[in-house]
Amino acid sequence: MAKWKQRVIRNAALASLFVIAGCAEQFRNHGYVPSDEDLNAVVIGVDTRDSLRETIGVPSSGSVLDGGDYYYVRSRVRHYAWQAPQVVDRQVVAVSFNESGTVANVERFDLTNGQIVPISRRVTSTTVTNKGFLRQLLSGIGRFSAGDFLQ
Repeated sequence: MAKWKQRVIRNAALASLFVIAGCAEQFRNHGYVPSDEDLNAVVIGVDTRDSLRETIGVPSSGSVLDGGDYYYVRSRVRHYAWQAPQVVDRQVVAVSFNESGTVANVERFDLTNGQIVPISRRVTSTTVTNKGFLRQLLSGIGRFSAGDFLQ
């Protein structure tokens, strides 16, 4: 076989190898959610914001107002070839506090079929049941006055 034919075959094999490798699905993980063991170490009515940060870590986000709730969010996104990225798993742990600054509720949510589904819940008060998760998350928006920004 001529050298140029061997090169063509070798280059075609390499090109097909790169195409096949490029089509492998890739997963990217974003955020952090504490494990169930870590959440079981949280004592409702005793732990504060500071002790919670030491026990299970710094939250992904908090509510808009000072002294608000903590939210730990983790997402797993699948990237495959030319297709748009797809969220295959999302979990949210919501920790709310009472007026004295101690933990009142610890809830774990999952995103199933676009709906927020509670996976586990340790609730001590009934005020959370009257509010949806997104309503709690967005409750602080719009509570600002122009005077807050002019000082």
